[in-house]
Amino acid sequence: MRGPQRPGPSTDGNLPLELTAFVGRSAELAALAQAMETARLVTVTGVGGVGKSRLAARAAARAAPRDGVWRVELAPVRDPQFVEYAVVEALGLTDHTTRLPAETLLGHLAGRHLLLVLDGFEHLVEACAELVAELLRKLPGLRVLAVGRRPLGLAGERLHPLAPLGEDEAVELFADRARQHGLEVGDGSVVRELCGRLEGIPLALELAAGRLRALSPGQLLQRLDDRFRLLTGGGRDALPRHQTLRTAIGWSHELCTPAERLLWARLSVFAQTFDLEAAEYVCSGDGLPAEDVLEVLAELLGQSVLSREETPSGPRYRMLDTVRAYGADWLEATGDAPRLRRRHRDWYLGLATWCELDWFSPRQREVATRVEAELPNLRAALEFCLTEPDEAHLGQYLAGSLWFCWAGCGRLSEGRRWLERSVELDSEYEQSRLKALWVLGYVAILQGDTVPALAALRECREQAERVADPTAVAYAEHRTGCLALVTDDMARAETLLRSALDRYQEIGELNSNVLMGQVELAMTRAFQGDLAEAVRLCEDVRRVCEDHGERWARSYALYVLAYAAWRDGDPVGARELLADCLDNAHAFHDLLGSVLSLELLALVTAAQGDPAEAAVLQGAASRLWPSVGLPLFGSAYFNAPHELCEATARQALGDERYAECVREGARLDREAAVARALGHSGVRPLHGLPAPRGPVSHTLGGSGKREPAASPTRKGGETAG
Repeated sequence: MRGPQRPGPSTDGNLPLELTAFVGRSAELAALAQAMETARLVTVTGVGGVGKSRLAARAAARAAPRDGVWRVELAPVRDPQFVEYAVVEALGLTDHTTRLPAETLLGHLAGRHLLLVLDGFEHLVEACAELVAELLRKLPGLRVLAVGRRPLGLAGERLHPLAPLGEDEAVELFADRARQHGLEVGDGSVVRELCGRLEGIPLALELAAGRLRALSPGQLLQRLDDRFRLLTGGGRDALPRHQTLRTAIGWSHELCTPAERLLWARLSVFAQTFDLEAAEYVCSGDGLPAEDVLEVLAELLGQSVLSREETPSGPRYRMLDTVRAYGADWLEATGDAPRLRRRHRDWYLGLATWCELDWFSPRQREVATRVEAELPNLRAALEFCLTEPDEAHLGQYLAGSLWFCWAGCGRLSEGRRWLERSVELDSEYEQSRLKALWVLGYVAILQGDTVPALAALRECREQAERVADPTAVAYAEHRTGCLALVTDDMARAETLLRSALDRYQEIGELNSNVLMGQVELAMTRAFQGDLAEAVRLCEDVRRVCEDHGERWARSYALYVLAYAAWRDGDPVGARELLADCLDNAHAFHDLLGSVLSLELLALVTAAQGDPAEAAVLQGAASRLWPSVGLPLFGSAYFNAPHELCEATARQALGDERYAECVREGARLDREAAVARALGHSGVRPLHGLPAPRGPVSHTLGGSGKREPAASPTRKGGETAG
């Protein structure tokens, strides 16, 4: 998915929480497992840092529901309206339609048996409770394991309060964490007293163990004793364990050097995970030089304030939410929080700009992976821009610049939400709003929501003409032509797309969007019977894409070429092209490209004499279409191959056998359907493209004009518009 592959249902599901070195808690684990067997909703409660998430992950890993275990991390979610989106994302679902996320969940989970782990919901109790109640009421095969500092308050909820570790288990955990730092501490009186003073809270014990590189257990105990009275925090009415936890974190904070405390506070602006380059930019300056950030960050790692994760996009760092909250309090107290949030926003604006430009390059897969990892921080930047005074234009720019994430990487529903919020705001920077408008129109088209799409594109064009913005005019005209294509107005689609391609040529625009316009023009020609012109246009797109290492637009060009190959009586060539197309579309989690490929593969399979497998592929596609929108756009042109395939397969199999094969395909999830289609293709998935060969000539839109394919665009590539 834009890099890292989403997991398919399994006994492990998507449960990523580290389960190694799980010390003690055997009685609690057994009790929790028993509760999960007898209740459909079990909530593990307890103070922050007491080990709720780790215990729940261990219990969930032992569960064996038929359709897997899926964990949703809710701590980074700030807006209650995004709770449902977080669950959809965690389940690996892609939904291009205008349906509410809850409807997507109900549709996907109907008839399934799985365990959903909701972790860190305490700041979103009302929204989570409402969603859980609806899911449990309508999905009898669903069980929920909730993890938070307070109950959800639903009928039938079984509470599992988690207390701190007992003395022996606390000592065992402390000793285990000390060994991870290469030290042996034993279980003498000093260690036992230290663990007792920390009241057996695992987070406090791990922070203390992180200090053993510099201090002995006796020195730790002495320093802790000095700070108990000063760092209780939380107010007079706070629970003792809340006070102790804050004491433990505050004590660890006090033991940090000034530079370490400063970095700790500044790192609290990140959502979920971050990389070194982001930390160096956002957190440096005013007492912390950029060249010192790595060394200070390494010290925080050694003290267990941070943890490091290896991800497909490289090493990333994570701060526990309780630790982050403490740092955020300090940052607010310094008065530096607004500046740090602006620096955070600036970094992710820059990152989005870079990713948009690099989308049209051999680094397209890398961009998809990077954006996937950075989504929590990009959301935080969007939220900042759309809620701070005088920042609306930056929110519009950011939402528009992420078009490739929304349209190319399977996030239409989320993208539309950000885009609609952004264009509702007044902005003195017209260009940013114009871009957000045409991207909004594009997203709505792909969702099959034609009326809002047309409204957004009309507004974009009218305003663009008023302010004389030729780039926005070109994009608005292009997407209006795309709308005509999917609504079967081929003559109008061809006229608008040719005009838009001419406009792109005039302003020197060349990127994935421009190439998609040429593919869409090729579709209009193919549907009107001019296969030769369609092939010429798409071979040109294919050549330009391979020169630039572009995969996304290339996959759609291959789809049209496959359609032409099938029409020319070459099912073998069509199958090879479609296997390549499907492999790339699926890698980007482009659900539209995937389901179109499956539909055409079904027809090719029927043409090659395997009607049963063709019907299975049609069944698999039928399961995916509800997540895309109106099947085959409701278009007679796009639907014709489907109807021909169905008629051919029915005639060969008979109605009963055909229906049976379709049902078999409908039982396949997306991963299984793609794996089956590629397996039957006999074509190995492509994993690389040649590097750009340098300037070559190509033709855009049949206009007769020629331009070096590798030349830079006048408007800066994808950022134009």
